[in-house]
Order: sequence, then C-alpha cells, then structure tokens
Amino acid sequence: TRGSRKYVAIDCEMVGTGPQGRLSELARCSVVNYEGDVIYDKYVQPELPIVDYRTRWSGITKQHMKSAIPFKAAQAEILKILKDKIVVGHAVHNDFQALKYFHPKDRTRDTSRIPMLNKRAGLPGRASVSLKSLARHLLQKKIQVGCKGHSSVEDAQTAMELYRLVEVQWETELARSLPPRPPSPITDPTADSNQYMDDQYWPTDLMASSL
Repeated sequence: TRGSRKYVAIDCEMVGTGPQGRLSELARCSVVNYEGDVIYDKYVQPELPIVDYRTRWSGITKQHMKSAIPFKAAQAEILKILKDKIVVGHAVHNDFQALKYFHPKDRTRDTSRIPMLNKRAGLPGRASVSLKSLARHLLQKKIQVGCKGHSSVEDAQTAMELYRLVEVQWETELARSLPPRPPSPITDPTADSNQYMDDQYWPTDLMASSL
C-alpha cells in the first residue's frame, strides 16, 4: 500500500574508537522498508581510527573496512532516506546518535518503548526488553546467535516485524494521545487541547519537557 512507503526500519553497528576504544562510532548501517527488503546496507569508515572492532557484537572485522565509505558520505545518503519517513528501530536513539542526527519524535517508533509489545510477550509494559527477547517471544525467531556478531539487516527487519504486529493498535493509541499537528482551530472549533493533557499515554519524558 502507498501508506506503507513512509515506513523504514534502521539498525547500526558500532565499533570502538578513541581512548581505550570507549567512543562508539558508526561502522555499518542497514535500512529496510516496510516489507523488510534491504534498501541500504553499507560499511562505514569511522572518523577516528578503530581501536576495538567489537566483532562479538558488531560482526565487524578489518576485512569489512576495505569496502567502507567515509562517514560523511554515508551520513548524507542515509539522512536522505530517513527524511520524511516514519523510522522504526529498537532503542533507535542509539542509531540516530551514531548518525549524529535527530529524527522528529513524532515520526520515530522505538520498539523498545512500546508497552503493548512487551505485554503481548508477557513482560512488564515499562520494562526495557531486548530485541532478541521480543523476537523469541513474539516472532518465534532466534536472532543474534553465534559468535559472528549481530547482523544489522536482521535486526532492522526484526524491529519492523515487531512494529507491524502492533501497528494498528499502536498508531490508534498515538493518535489519541498526541495533539494533532498542526492544531487547526479553524477546521475544528470543538477540539479542546485540555483533553490531551490528562491522557495517561503521554510519554513521561515528553510531559517533563512540555511543563
């Protein structure tokens, strides 16, 4: 459907740079569409020399860096894809941080912060649950296994699958709990902004910043 074209899911793999390899820099980025097809998957050369490949988690080796493109080039390509899209990801703020980018909050769907997903998996709504655990419970799918490290393609596809499980419910709830944008009093004189303030679904961090 045409509506599904506005959705993408993203996952990034990071390597360690800087003193003791403590800085996290982007080394691979994968983006998939609503259907889970790969629309972007490239290795990225961090701006600082790599100190720790973190292969156990990142799956990145020295070999991969031979085909890597510079960070600035990758960043430009990826941001072009994300522009005007609703971006799905698990703890997706980490991915945006790696891209040195802020995506509009109302167009971000973080599968680590969807209480109804956790509840469907029989876990506490507000708990921080790993992608691996949600995939096992809800998709009967084993991801991130073996010593080869994570696959950012598989992780992005998994986040999208999880999102799609609760998409209708979650979007309905979001539409109820967030003020329409932009609020247009002309077209709807009955819209009373007070009804949004007492909604139990406001994310707490959003509440704090709007007080």
